[in-house]
Parts: sequence; structure tokens; C-alpha cells
Amino acid sequence: MPSTFRLLSIPQAAIIVALGVAASTSTFAQSQLQTQITPQMRSEARAVMQACRADYDRLCSDVAPGGGRILACLQSHAGQLTPACAQTLPRAQALRDGAVSAGVAPK
Repeated sequence: MPSTFRLLSIPQAAIIVALGVAASTSTFAQSQLQTQITPQMRSEARAVMQACRADYDRLCSDVAPGGGRILACLQSHAGQLTPACAQTLPRAQALRDGAVSAGVAPK
């Protein structure tokens, strides 16, 4: 069975990983999200996704996206992450916190 990352476009998967936004978000909510997430945030989210893709596939592929569950799963496996992924997780958490504060991601 393909992982969730493989079913989503790179920008969409990156946003889901870094910010924990549900993949089933309505079209209206997705357009609202796109207007509140800056290009820099998208770029940083993509970098996190690229750094953590193998770790996600290995450790968290059974976790449903949304609500920060993937980020929480990766954080719960901190000792098993590749160095590149482990180094990006603080930034991923900061991006998610910013999205929650802006009201574009669930608490």
C-alpha cells in the first residue's frame, strides 16, 4: 500500500507534515490555508518533508495526517530518526505552532 506522501503532491505533503493539516480539508479551507501560508513557510515545510520522508515511511506511515499527528509520531521516535530529520523537527514544530496561532491548523 503506498504511503500518504506518495498520494499527495510535494507541496501538499510538505504542508501536511510540517503543519499537521488534515489531508481531507475542504476546498475552501485549503484556499484559505494557501493565502495564509507564505512562500517561505512552504519552502521550509518542503525541506522538512524531504529530510523526514524516509523516517516517515519507516516509522509513521500508518499515522493519519492532520492535527499534528505525523509530527508527534516523528517526535516520539526521536532516538530513531536520521540526523537530517532530527535537525529539522524543531523548525517543523515552530511552523506548526505558527499555523495554530494563525488559526490555519487545528490545535
